Amino acid sequence: MKQIVILASGSGSNAENIISYFGESKVIKVVAVLTNKKNAKVLERCERLEIPAYYFNKMAFSGSESLVQMLQGINPDLIVLAGFLWKIPSALINAFPNRIINIHPALLPKYGGKGMYGIRVHQAVKDNLEPETGITIHFVNENYDEGAVLFQAKTEVVPTDDANTIAQKVHQLEYEHFPKVIEKLLLEDGE
Repeated sequence: MKQIVILASGSGSNAENIISYFGESKVIKVVAVLTNKKNAKVLERCERLEIPAYYFNKMAFSGSESLVQMLQGINPDLIVLAGFLWKIPSALINAFPNRIINIHPALLPKYGGKGMYGIRVHQAVKDNLEPETGITIHFVNENYDEGAVLFQAKTEVVPTDDANTIAQKVHQLEYEHFPKVIEKLLLEDGE
């Protein structure tokens, strides 16, 4: 059984989508969700979906080895960042090489980097009159949004779109593609 751990910071809609996608799978399972926010909505979703969820603080994340040790104890086949906003420390990347992936709500390398997340990305796409946007699923390295690209999907941006309608289009791409890319990655990796 391939095991996934999800890191999330917010509402957890992508986390829930991934959990639901693999809910009946006999070969892939979400075994835990970790969050850096005590009252993140993802915790409520995990309780409802009966998935173990844990909160950790900044010290556990980047000031000690405790989170790395916890994850090594679980030994996930893949760590999935689903709306997780903190930069991943080198210790975690080194402990899980090529086993941490992220989804970004734009077509990298455009609109990536520190501070580029959520509605900020969609507003930048709108402000720059981009004809299209999309999602990028990529491996995580020491820099924001610079890891090797695994997958991209595009959607058209029309002049009447605002940042919120762009966000809705991008969310649809996330929900459609993120679980499938995770599945393909895990099953290609020796299952």
